[in-house]
Amino acid sequence: MVEGDRTGTHAAPETTRRKRHFRAGLLACVAVTALNTACTTPRPAPVATGDINSTLGKPPAGYKVGQPYQIGGVWYYPRTDWAYDETGIASWYGEEFQGKPTANGETFDLNGVSAAHKTLQMPVEVRVTNLDNGRSIVARVNDRGPFVNNRIIDMSRRAAQLLGYERQGTARVRVQVIPPSGGVSVAGAPAFIAAKPVTAEDERTAAAAAPQGKVAAQALPPPPGVSQAPPLAKGGSAVPPRPPTTPSPPTPTAAAVGTASEKVTVTSVPKTQIYVQAGAFTRFDNANRLKAQLGGFGQTSISQAAHDGLTYFRVRIGPVNGVDEADRLLDRVIGNGQNTARIVVE
Repeated sequence: MVEGDRTGTHAAPETTRRKRHFRAGLLACVAVTALNTACTTPRPAPVATGDINSTLGKPPAGYKVGQPYQIGGVWYYPRTDWAYDETGIASWYGEEFQGKPTANGETFDLNGVSAAHKTLQMPVEVRVTNLDNGRSIVARVNDRGPFVNNRIIDMSRRAAQLLGYERQGTARVRVQVIPPSGGVSVAGAPAFIAAKPVTAEDERTAAAAAPQGKVAAQALPPPPGVSQAPPLAKGGSAVPPRPPTTPSPPTPTAAAVGTASEKVTVTSVPKTQIYVQAGAFTRFDNANRLKAQLGGFGQTSISQAAHDGLTYFRVRIGPVNGVDEADRLLDRVIGNGQNTARIVVE
């Protein structure tokens, strides 16, 4: 599907549980997302539409960053981000988009290990770790989304199965971009070609090897305990070997050995909690005023976070018990006028 075409068909269980709708101000401030903060004054994030230097070679097929786009009244600003490392809620999508083009022109396969993200460059590999069970996989981001319920990534159905959250529909996850190997980085973005090889001067000017005389060779018997290859029949074809006297072991199935794209690792993950962040301010009195205003919504607190030399005072409600409760609370906070509110996982 083309960029901006997906309007929120995600985890099948979620479809039956709640009405889909858009979040206003979802990406109001990209600059402070690494600290799980939201801004009171939305600002467009830097947009990179041609950030692969032409001297570094041609990028992979289907590579794109893309222009800013609007979904449901919300503007999204794609950009290259090789340092992306975020926690949040993941959903998944499947049958409705099977066989359709993704945002970078590939074909969506619900049985492949892929993902959709609102702003990351495409394609790019990300490590997604399920913070509920420690399962981790590497997936290929080649699509845009999700655009509902403040999710940070939309996994293919197969990816959700591997991460262990297909049935419940959502999971708390950590998403980390994996830079490609090879090449020299420019402004933090790795190149897509290998570095030019350098030949030492003594090797470059070395004389060619002298011609060798005729070498005699003769066949040797195989070492003890090693089977000999079948002899060649007349005309050069191999003589068919005799049938084995014992049955050969069965070929391992794909489920037993897996594939590189379906490799799952299990790691120890810290315990996380879910909050609804109503806003973040550089002035404490503004944060304290909002905290008082939202006192009836639940346990509300103010925490500090530093970013780019500034201190932000974040107003959060929670922790809450699960994604469903967070969704309902987020609806209420946005309905109260806090359009930049969002769900955070810490």
